[in-house]
Amino acid sequence: MGASEKTAILVVSFGTSYEETRKKTIEQIEKDLNNAYPEYPLYRAWTSPRIRAKLLKRDGIHIMDIDEAMLQIREDGFRNVVVQPTYVITGFESDAMKQKVMAFEKDFESIIICDSLMVTSQDKKEVCQAMAREYHPGSDEVLLFMGHGTEHVANELYPEMDQLFKHFGYSNIHMGTVEGDFSIESFLDELEELHPDHVHLAPFMIVAGDHATNDMSGEDDDSWKSILEKEGYSVTCTLKGLGEIQAVRDIFIRHTKAGLNKLSEIQA
Repeated sequence: MGASEKTAILVVSFGTSYEETRKKTIEQIEKDLNNAYPEYPLYRAWTSPRIRAKLLKRDGIHIMDIDEAMLQIREDGFRNVVVQPTYVITGFESDAMKQKVMAFEKDFESIIICDSLMVTSQDKKEVCQAMAREYHPGSDEVLLFMGHGTEHVANELYPEMDQLFKHFGYSNIHMGTVEGDFSIESFLDELEELHPDHVHLAPFMIVAGDHATNDMSGEDDDSWKSILEKEGYSVTCTLKGLGEIQAVRDIFIRHTKAGLNKLSEIQA
C-alpha cells in the first residue's frame, strides 16, 4: 500500500438540520476536497448530537460522529487520517474535536489535524477580502456580519476581524456575535453615529442555519433584524453561509493540502 492508499480524509463539521444550506455549504466543501484530492477517500463526521439525532428521526439520515468515523476508517484498513474541521475558529468545538480524534492515536500510524478556517494572518486576510468581494456594500449602507461568539479565548478573533475589515479599507463592514461580548446591542451606539441609509445583515458562519434564520433574520422581537428595524433602520438579510463562498472553501482546500504535506514529511 502506498501513502495515498493508506490515508483517508475526515471532514468534521458541527452539522446543520437545514437541508438547503447543508447542500450548499458542508456538502460543497466536501465535494471540493474530494475533487482536489480524489486519491484519498473522504469520510464525514458531525459533532452535534442534537442535530444528528434530529436528522435521523426526521429524515432517516444517519451521520457518523467522530468515534464512529474513526472506527470506520480503521475498519476500512487506513493507517493515516488527515482531519479537516470546517469550524470558523479554533474554539471549544475544536478543542473537543481534537480530544476525540486523538483518543484513536494508537490505532493509526499518523493522525494530522488541519487548521480551522481562520488561524494565520493569511487566512484572515483572505476571508476579509472574500467577504468584501462577495457583498461589496455601497457607501450608504453598513454590512454587519453575525458571528457565533464564544466564551473561549478564541472569541477575540471576532473584534480582530472587525478591525481587519477597516485595515483593508472596508470601513462600512462590521462584525458582531450572537454570543459573547460583541452583541448587536453593543453596536447600536456606533450605528447611530454612522447613520447609514441601510443595514445589510449576513451570517459569518459556515452554514446559514438556526442562528441565521432565527437570531439574525427572524420575526421575533429579539432577532437582529427586529432590533434594528425597531431603531428605525431599513434592513436586508442574506442567508448565505461562508461555506457557499468559493474563496472560503479554497482555504479549507489549502489547509488540507498542508496536512497532506505534513504527513508526507513524517513518512519520508
